[in-house]
Amino acid sequence: MTPPLCAPAGFSDLLLRLYRLSHERPLDQFQDATLALVRSVLPFDSSMWGTATSTPHGIDIHTIHLHRQSEEMLAGYERLKHLDTAAQQAGARPRHTLGFNANHWFDQPAQAELREHGRRHGQANFFITSDFDAATDFVHWITLFREDEDAHCRPAERELLSLLAPHVMQALTLNRIAHLDRLQSPARAGRGTAICDLRGVIYHADEAFDELRRREWPHGPAGRLPAPVLEHFLRGHAALAGGDVVISQRIDHGLMFVTARPRCRADRLTPRERTVATLMARGDTYKEIARVLQRSPATVRNQIRSVYGKLGVAHVAGLIEALREAQ
Repeated sequence: MTPPLCAPAGFSDLLLRLYRLSHERPLDQFQDATLALVRSVLPFDSSMWGTATSTPHGIDIHTIHLHRQSEEMLAGYERLKHLDTAAQQAGARPRHTLGFNANHWFDQPAQAELREHGRRHGQANFFITSDFDAATDFVHWITLFREDEDAHCRPAERELLSLLAPHVMQALTLNRIAHLDRLQSPARAGRGTAICDLRGVIYHADEAFDELRRREWPHGPAGRLPAPVLEHFLRGHAALAGGDVVISQRIDHGLMFVTARPRCRADRLTPRERTVATLMARGDTYKEIARVLQRSPATVRNQIRSVYGKLGVAHVAGLIEALREAQ
C-alpha cells in the first residue's frame, strides 16, 4: 500500500516525472536531478548513491555519486567502513530499506570514531535502501542523510523510500542506456552494446553483446568483462581486436560504454593502409595523399592497390562501405 505521505495519484505523478528525467537529462545531471525529485517528497540534506561489493571488511565501492557530500567525507569513511553495521545489514538482503538515528544505531564504544565522522559531515539520521545480489555479493544502494539530530526517520518515510527505490535504480539504468544510444553509431546488424563499471562488472548488456562476448571469450565470467579486455582498456586502449570480435569502449562519468562487433574487412588493414583508405574515402587523389603523408606517389599507389585487394573492392564507393562496417 502507498503510504499516506504520498497519495497514490501523487506517487504515480512522481514516477512519471522520474522516468521522464531518465530520458531527458544528460548522464552527468540525472542523479542530482533525481535526488532533488526525491527530496520533494522525502526531505534530506545530502546523499551517497553507488554500487559496491560486500566484503567482510565493509563495502568495496565500485561507483559512487556524492550529492552535497565531499570527497574528504568519502576518504574518511573508507578508513571506518568496517565499523558500519548498517551498510553490512543493507548489503546482505535483497531490496532492503533502513531508517535510523546514527547515535542509536552506532552505539557501541568501538563505533565512537564513526559517530564523530558522521557529526562532522551532517549525518545524524540515515535512510539506506539497497538491492543486493547474493550470487555476486554486488549491491546497488542509496543513502540519504539528515543533519538535524531531531529529524528522525519515520516509518511512513522509510516505506515510501522502499517503494520508490527500485524505480530510482531502474531509471538510472534507463538513463545510462539512453546515453549509450547517443554515443553509438547508427545500429547495424550483429553489433552489441554494454555498460560496465571500471571493475568490469556489467550493468547492462544486450543479447548481441552477450553472444559476441561468449563467442570470443567462452570461458569468461558471467556478468563481467573478460579479464584480458578489462586489462587492455584500463591500460588506456580504446579497442581490442580478438580473433572474431572487435570490442571498443568509451569512459564517461565513471562508466565504460562498450561496443562489440564481428571483425570485418577493414580490420585487415594496417594502420598506414587505414589512413590511406580514410583519405581516399574523403575524396583525396593519390597525389594529395602522397603530399599529406610525405610519401612518393608510387608508394601511395601501391598502398591503394593493397587496400583495394584486402577490402575486396574495385572503386571508392565500395571502399567507403567497407570502412563503414568498422565504425
